[in-house]
Amino acid sequence: MKKEYDLSKGVRGKFYRPDAQMNLPVYLDPDVETFIHKYAQKKKVDVQTLVNGWLRNNIAVIKSVS
Repeated sequence: MKKEYDLSKGVRGKFYRPDAQMNLPVYLDPDVETFIHKYAQKKKVDVQTLVNGWLRNNIAVIKSVS
């Protein structure tokens, strides 16, 4: 690593994209991950589809109670 870097020709915000969307990782406990993977295989769907469906159902329940 250099002792000093010349940033005088840098352009602020050059790579900034206000509409950029980040996908945050979700870390599951091993037992939960195992269950989800096995259940998704049994239902012949991918894990993402399965979990999104469960979360959407939970959101609907929460909204109906509120």
